[in-house]
Amino acid sequence: MPITVQSLAEWQASGIEGMLSVVVPAHNEEHHIEETISQFAKTLNRENIDYEILVINDNSTDRTQEILQRLSSEQIRFLNNDPPNGFGYAVRLGLVAFRGDCVAIVMADGSDDPEDLVRFYRTFEGGADCVFGTRFSKASRIVGYPLPKRILNRLGNQLIRALFFFAYNDTTNAFKLYGRHVIAGLQPLLAYSFNLTVELPLKAIGRGYSYAVLPNNWYNRKEGMSKFKIDEVAGGYLFIIFYCWLERRLSNKGQIDHSQHRKDHL
Repeated sequence: MPITVQSLAEWQASGIEGMLSVVVPAHNEEHHIEETISQFAKTLNRENIDYEILVINDNSTDRTQEILQRLSSEQIRFLNNDPPNGFGYAVRLGLVAFRGDCVAIVMADGSDDPEDLVRFYRTFEGGADCVFGTRFSKASRIVGYPLPKRILNRLGNQLIRALFFFAYNDTTNAFKLYGRHVIAGLQPLLAYSFNLTVELPLKAIGRGYSYAVLPNNWYNRKEGMSKFKIDEVAGGYLFIIFYCWLERRLSNKGQIDHSQHRKDHL
């Protein structure tokens, strides 16, 4: 769901200053969602960070919605994504509906570390437009990453680095944080699946937003099956990668200084 040109300025100005939004897409995550929400809420409360956790129930057929209804509060809310379901569709709904002046995308299966999110948010407070995680740092802790998936991931990231001439080595990592003004500047979004994880950062870099890269931990899910199917999404990844590459080649937007946009927003 794109933000229309007519509502863009109003939407950008509607963010709550100092609030961190955490968007969590969830499809059949009854075994993980409560623990994931609890751990992030506990950590953010401890750090006195104003936050909301916005879960997008992506057409779940298990008890996910029932659990979300029970957990709902002023700081924890959920929306049901209309069919068709898909990671990209769910995240895009969250990126329209979040209320903070920055937003982080977090997986529902407990693979992301709440302590990393605190560091990401503090870095955003320090002036970065975006904060990107890398799981491939000596300071990162990776638990249970399947070897075939890791090899494909590294190959894909090497292709992206070669095409875009930057040092960032984990563009496919979903765990990233963006200022509200950045999300406004990346419209319209095209990806409907996990390829959204590369559309967002590649557009942000190509359109000249500042970013910091921090190591982040990753833990494999304890129960259930991963929703990621490489054979189903490979084509979508390639389309988005080359779309963003072409946009960067044909545009001079990478030369724009976006510092004033954030200043006006804050």
